[in-house]
Amino acid sequence: MTIAPSARQRLGGGEAAGPELLPPRELRDIIETVLRLAKSTVASETEVHVDEVADALTRFANNGIHQNVFEHSVTVSVRTVTGGRTARATTNRLDEDSLRGAIEASLSLAHSEPRNPRLLPMPGKQRYHAVNRFVKATAALTPEDRARAVRLACDLACKKGQVAAGIFSSGQSQTALGNSRGLFATYGETHSQFSITMQEDPAASWAKADTPDVREINPQKLAERASEKAHLAVKTSELAPGRYTVILEPAAVLDLVGFMFYDFAATAVEDKRSCLNNRMGKQLFGKNVSIHDDVFHWLQKGAPFDGEGMPRQKVLLVDRGVPKNLVYSRASAKLAHRKPTGHGFALPNEYGEAPMNLVFSGGESSVEKMAASTDYGLLVTRLWYIREVDPYEKVVTGMTRDGLFLVENGKLTGAVRNFRFNQSLIEMLGNVELMSPAVRATGEESFEMVVPAMKIRNFHFSEVTKF
Repeated sequence: MTIAPSARQRLGGGEAAGPELLPPRELRDIIETVLRLAKSTVASETEVHVDEVADALTRFANNGIHQNVFEHSVTVSVRTVTGGRTARATTNRLDEDSLRGAIEASLSLAHSEPRNPRLLPMPGKQRYHAVNRFVKATAALTPEDRARAVRLACDLACKKGQVAAGIFSSGQSQTALGNSRGLFATYGETHSQFSITMQEDPAASWAKADTPDVREINPQKLAERASEKAHLAVKTSELAPGRYTVILEPAAVLDLVGFMFYDFAATAVEDKRSCLNNRMGKQLFGKNVSIHDDVFHWLQKGAPFDGEGMPRQKVLLVDRGVPKNLVYSRASAKLAHRKPTGHGFALPNEYGEAPMNLVFSGGESSVEKMAASTDYGLLVTRLWYIREVDPYEKVVTGMTRDGLFLVENGKLTGAVRNFRFNQSLIEMLGNVELMSPAVRATGEESFEMVVPAMKIRNFHFSEVTKF
């Protein structure tokens, strides 16, 4: 196969010319070319992933834009199987010689691997539920569009005597997967993200949003929220460490519960690396906590198939505080005599599978109502530098950041110096008193999930930080 000149121009063009992804027919052509070339080798089976990304980013600091970057790339990843061994090789060149080189590299790596007695034949044709997360308005966003939004945010900072910094990114991507047993799957989506930090010495605060539809992002509102919190945090008081009622905004909830997603993998339980070992089917969290993995949820992103091309299933992970189900790749499902749930990673890998589209049930409160119902507690904007201390009890440590506020008699009365926390996530999810409706949350420590804000009792702050 030879890539048409128009495709070469698209891959080499800049953002000013307008990013345009390869047509679906060309993605299939690349896969069919690799499969054809692999027939003349010793590979008994071949799998091909084609991933294309066109991403643009506007970065700003000190109340002005200082960088605008654009990247457009296509990668082809080839997995071959020979003699019970498998390996993968990747190239970013689309000519036949480079594709043939990727096949040969994959086979060479496979020959150096030990036989895998659990290696299954590749799956055949599958059926998928359609999802549409490609938004033309996001794909058409220009540097000028991003610059105008950034300018308004920076103007606000100047007006308030503050300093703004952050990013505004947008892009589009698509993936195609095929194998020598007739499987073929494609998926495309758009993505956009706005993140801003407002600083008013010595304080700072932060706000962020992520969505496939850039029209759902309001940069001005995010800037106003960060600006208001930064101003409130200029003067802080210091509280003693201890256990407090906390109101965690969605970003803070996300970056904590993100440490639990792999525990629901069947491979993690089989390897005894999960906090759910000996706890499945038992009351572990509060009865107001239910969790699904659901790639089809309207606030989620991601392909309706996994790394091997198996259809993703909606899975009830936690039902009213009781862990009910795990997710399975094809290999872990066979070992457990279960059906695969479509959560496997591309082979070969050491992790097996994981739920990548967590959706918490949420509640009917709001952050404002949570504060109004609190006699004495703390409002947490977000957390950072989170690390796991005890994997089985799910104890994590980290620090508050960018806005920690005291709530007294239902009102925010001032800012508080940041704390370090040491907290069991299992205990935390057993102490949830109120929840907001679940939203698509984005933070800095975990990938995006659909989670609520939470009011939690007895959250453990172990010491005051030095910043």
